Formats: sequence, C-alpha cells, structure tokens
Amino acid sequence: IGAIFPHDTIEPDAGAIRAWAIAVEEMGFNHVLSYDHVIGANAASRPGWQGYDLDSRFHEPVALLSYISGIAPRIGLATGVMILPQRQTVLVAKQAATLDVLSGGRLRLGVGTGWNEVEYESLGVDFKARGRIFDKQIDLLRSLWTERAITVDDGHHKVTDAGLWPLPVQRPIPLWLGGGGVHPYKGWAHVDRVLKRIAAKADGWLPTFEPDDTGAELVGRFGEYCREIGRDPATVPIEALLAPSIHPDPVGHCQAWQKLGAVQMCANMAGPGVDGVDANLRRLAELRDGLATAGLWTAREDAA
Repeated sequence: IGAIFPHDTIEPDAGAIRAWAIAVEEMGFNHVLSYDHVIGANAASRPGWQGYDLDSRFHEPVALLSYISGIAPRIGLATGVMILPQRQTVLVAKQAATLDVLSGGRLRLGVGTGWNEVEYESLGVDFKARGRIFDKQIDLLRSLWTERAITVDDGHHKVTDAGLWPLPVQRPIPLWLGGGGVHPYKGWAHVDRVLKRIAAKADGWLPTFEPDDTGAELVGRFGEYCREIGRDPATVPIEALLAPSIHPDPVGHCQAWQKLGAVQMCANMAGPGVDGVDANLRRLAELRDGLATAGLWTAREDAA
C-alpha cells in the first residue's frame, strides 16, 4: 500500500512535508506517490469549469520527491501520473535519472497524457497531439536511460549522437502508465487504444476506475491485448486507487481489486475533515490498521 502525497490538505511548507514523509515511512507504507499539476485555471473566467483551478495547491513532483527522498531514505518514490507530453522529454529523462541516482534507485515514473488543455496551452504544447507525442516519449526515455549515446529523429524529437551522464541506477527506470477508464464522451474505441498502448509499453498500470463489472471488462480486455502481442498480463502489475472518501469500505474495495489482479493500492486520504498533517496521518494509521486486521497489509521489509 502506498500513500498519495496530500498536496491540497496539508500545510504548504517544508516542515509539514517533512513531518508527513517521516511518519509515512515509519508506518511502513511501501511508497509515496505524487500527483502532477503545473498551473491553475481561473474558474471565474471559464463558466462550467471542472477540475483543478487557481486555488488548487500542488508541488512540482520531481522537486517534491527529491526533497522527500532525502528525508525518508527507505520509502519508494512514484509519480502518478506525470503529464508527460507537456514536458520536454530529454529534460524529464535527466531529472528522473538524477532523482533515481540520488535516491539509490527508488523511483517509479507513472506517466499519462492528461486532460487539461489549459496546462498544455501554458506550456506551449499542442493538446491534440499528446497521444502521438506520448508514444514517442516512452521509447526515447528508455533509450536515454540505457544507452551512452543515441541518435533519434522521430518527428517529435531530434537527438544526434548524445546521451545522459550519469545514467540512472535503474536502467531503465520503470514506466507505469495511467488511464484506461471509460470516458463518457469518447466510448470504447478510445479506451481500446489506451489499453493497447498500456499492454505494449507499460512496466505497470495505474488505473483509476472502479472494480465493478465495467472494471472487470476493462481488465479483461487489457489481458487480451497483452496476449495478442505475446505478453503475459501478469508481468504488468496493477496498482489501483483507494480513496476512503469515495470507497467507504476500504477492505471490500481492496479485495475486489485483488480479484481483478491488482497487486498494489495507493491511498488518497483527501476528504471531508482531513486538513493538516495530523489529520492526514491519523487517517493513514486508521487505514493501515483496518487493512492489517483484514490481512491486506504488508509493511515494507525495512520498516520498523
């Protein structure tokens, strides 16, 4: 079980982050996962706007996890998900490699294409091209993390006999892909494209849908797409989302995901009454104890 960093529900200062990270490591959680959001839209000028806005607090994930890696030297580090197409691929490769070196190989990079056109516009990237860019980025990242020098000219990137140094500890750094849920406006054709990409390219999968009948169908389709390309779906681990404010029965939710093949969960404790470091840590401790009672908790091997 991992803990999602509570960007918006703890005090936005270094002391609060430090206290939270140390406690989460000591409680035995497997990893810390950071969401990604760069700039907030002014909802007042966008009637009907839904999603993050000017008042949504977020830290930049690589900088945040770099800080946490020195404070909590044993816990795993993950993004979930970094919106990759709105960033320069070679720069992401360098940032991730540096964090992997400094953390002793603890980084897992969760990536996705995102939904927020405001961010893409602000960062100077064509929102409609994000899927095409994303596919190329995954291949380029792995090349940069494993080869001393590469030459690439794929229509979106051009690298001529150049490379990173030092290379990361993990060669390559694990890339977990988000997505795969049924979009109310895009339908199954869009879903199938995403699932095929995950089957072909992911080291792991970070779905956010529910483990209901539709979720079971999605996981089933994913397994079929893996087998079509000669890949065992069991080699692509699944980490699902656990949000007690949405899932009032955390034990039942975890068990349902276990039946669908998930091997990890990540807990988002945001919800009514959760404000400040102490409230977040209290809720995490309650969740851990409840899952332990049900036999669903395994602390990190190096936990106290």
